[in-house]
Amino acid sequence: MKSILLKTVAFSLIAVSLWSCKKDGDLTVSNVSSAGTLTASSTTVALAQANATKPAVTLTFPAATVTGYKVPVASTLQFDVKGNNFAAPKEYVITTTTYSPTVADFNAMVLALGIKAAATAQIEVRLKSAPAPNSVTYSNVVTLSTSPYLAAAWIYVPGAYQGWAPETADSLVSKDNNGVYTGIINYTAGNLGFKITPAKNWNLAYGDAGAGLISTTGGDLNAGVAGKRQLTVDLNKKTIEFAAVKAWTIIGDATPKGWDADTDLKFINDANGVWRATVDLKVGAFKFRNDGGWTLSLGAGATAGTLSATGGDIPLTTAGNYTITLNVSALTYTLVKN
Repeated sequence: MKSILLKTVAFSLIAVSLWSCKKDGDLTVSNVSSAGTLTASSTTVALAQANATKPAVTLTFPAATVTGYKVPVASTLQFDVKGNNFAAPKEYVITTTTYSPTVADFNAMVLALGIKAAATAQIEVRLKSAPAPNSVTYSNVVTLSTSPYLAAAWIYVPGAYQGWAPETADSLVSKDNNGVYTGIINYTAGNLGFKITPAKNWNLAYGDAGAGLISTTGGDLNAGVAGKRQLTVDLNKKTIEFAAVKAWTIIGDATPKGWDADTDLKFINDANGVWRATVDLKVGAFKFRNDGGWTLSLGAGATAGTLSATGGDIPLTTAGNYTITLNVSALTYTLVKN
C-alpha cells in the first residue's frame, strides 16, 4: 500500500512538472508589420512667407499592424538632403498616420538642413517604424522638391556703445519673423544706454517702461554691465530680457596672441547666427574655444571645414589676412583669405 502511494505521488509530481514546463514554453509573441508605403500630397512643395500658416504638404502612411501581444510602435518621419543617405536627418515623431507641417515649419526645417534661401533643393523623407530598438524598418523614400525663403526680420539697437547712430547700429534677428528678436550686443564700459528701433532711423524707438517692459515713451534702456549681453525683445508683449553670453574665440600659434590669449570672434546677428572675425594669421595652428577656457573647445573634424569637440589643432599653412566664420550649431567653419 505504501509503495502504491509513493508511486502515485511521484507520478503526480512528474505530471505537474511536465505541465509547468509546457506552460513556460507557451510564449505570447508580437508580430509587427514593416513600415508601410509613404505617400505625399505633392512632390513639389511651394514655400512662400505669405502662406506661412498654411499646410506645406501632407505625408500619409498606413498604421502598423500588430498581432499577438500588443506593443507600442514608434513612427518617425526622417528628412534629409538628397544624397546624404539620412546620415544626420531631422526627425519628427508622429502619433497619427498623417503629417502636415505648415509652410513656416517646413521652411525652417529645410533651412536647418543647410539649404540656402532661394536655392532649389531636393529633400528626401522616409518613415521609420520601431516597435523595439532592434526591430527597425523603413518605408520607401519620397523626394520633395522645394526652395526655402528667408523668413528673418530685424530690429536695431542704437546706443552709447556705438555713438547713438541707428543707421550703423547692430541688430537683433527674428528667424521666423514672429515678433521675437534676439542677438548679442557688446556694450563698452560707461556706454550702457540704448534703445530699440524697428528701422535704421529714429522715427519709432522703444525705451525703458520698467519691470522688463518697453514702450515708445520710455527713457533709455540700460544693459546693466559692460561686455557681451544677449538680448531678447518680444514686440508682441513689449518685453526685453538680458542674459550673459559665453563668447567664442580663436587661440593658437597661428593667431595674433598665440596660445597665451584669445582673439575674440564677433557674433553676427543674422539668420544664420554665426561668429566671425577678420584677423591676420600666421603659419601654425589654432582652435576655437568658448568662454576663454578649455571646457568647451572645437578642433579639426573628420573632413575639411568641419569641427569636433575631440578634434586636434586646425593647421594653417599660408599666412595672411583671413575672415574666419564659425557656425557652432552646424559644427563647421570657413577660412577665406582676403
